[in-house]
Amino acid sequence: MRGIPGLKRLRLKIWRRCALLLLLLWAACWVVVSAALFLLHRSVFSERCTDEKSHRILARLCLDYSSGALTGDLCEDLCVAQKLVYKHCLYYDRGKKVIQADWRGQPIILKSKKEIFSSYQHLSMLEEVETQDIPETELLLMVALEVKNALGLELSNNTMGPLWTRKKGPRWKAQVASMWSLLQQEEYIYFSLLQDFSKHVLRIIGSCGHFYAVEYLTAGHAWHKTLFPLENVISPSLTGHRSRVRAIIDIALSFLDMVQHFDNDFSHRLHLCDIKPENFAIRHDLTVVAIDVDMAFFEPKMRDILEQKCTGDEDCNFFDCFSKCNLKIRKCGAQRANNNLQVICDKIFRRWFSPNLRGPLVSLPLQLQLQKAVQECAQPGHTGTSGHQRTLKSLSELYHLLRVTQRELQGAE
Repeated sequence: MRGIPGLKRLRLKIWRRCALLLLLLWAACWVVVSAALFLLHRSVFSERCTDEKSHRILARLCLDYSSGALTGDLCEDLCVAQKLVYKHCLYYDRGKKVIQADWRGQPIILKSKKEIFSSYQHLSMLEEVETQDIPETELLLMVALEVKNALGLELSNNTMGPLWTRKKGPRWKAQVASMWSLLQQEEYIYFSLLQDFSKHVLRIIGSCGHFYAVEYLTAGHAWHKTLFPLENVISPSLTGHRSRVRAIIDIALSFLDMVQHFDNDFSHRLHLCDIKPENFAIRHDLTVVAIDVDMAFFEPKMRDILEQKCTGDEDCNFFDCFSKCNLKIRKCGAQRANNNLQVICDKIFRRWFSPNLRGPLVSLPLQLQLQKAVQECAQPGHTGTSGHQRTLKSLSELYHLLRVTQRELQGAE
């Protein structure tokens, strides 16, 4: 009889071990299945970025150029003179191709929303009539309608210059077809329209068919300690903790300049709905530049996007832009409930102005004031008149504290 309790304990111990093994086996299976699903998901929405495929894409582009299907001011250098030389593939993302190249000794980026020229919607008018016979005013009207469809903006003919500067000639039909493929890429329209008015967007260098070239800048990364690779913008003679801190302060001020600029300097406010270090870069003069504006929208388009059916506030979130759900009519409000400044404070400034970043270079009271201002700025709920006043107060306070920090750093030298 004495052996029975011992047997029970042995059975209990064996049962526990078996249960533990089954639990571990289940967890291992879950991890394997989850990893497989993740890889499958990645394969559906993205492709492997390879030199071989990039060379094939550019070869196809040049083949279309030689056949007269497309043209552009960079085609001759890419396809004939070999002055625009492929370097390497940066990334493919849901059809979008981004390639680094060298143009006459200058690094540039080639971009296109789609791989093949024929993938873009064809302009049927080119087949129906001789392109030379299409009046310039009719082409400008078509450009304006395409811009309105893409950005929600109504433009007059005299503001269409950056999008339509082509002149009639032997390749005019290819010029119109190439222009039409570029106009189907919202990012190209943004950069083209804003480059003469804003230092905070990439400069367009030229195009060839559906590919357009922009200046090369190194993007930020969330895993980087300072979010942006400051060694690219700080002189080697100025390396060190103090120089990095000064650069961060200057860049933060440039972010604030960009916020004010996008809020006030265009006919409509420009909303950034995907704010992360990877979508910005820093020029050598420490100016912040938006390098990916696929998720940027002027106010009219932003209102159309937000105004959707809903059952709760979570249905009104569009990446970094969100509004509130009106439960009475089950519809999201057209007005954005947060703003560019709030998201930048949350996703960029919080990382910079943490307790351990400034160190002994800035006085403790100023550090604490700056941290508090960033925390308050990062809180959502900047809607209505009171929200607008709160945003202006945060902006003014951050400008003031960052400039005081600048003076402190200069005085300590």
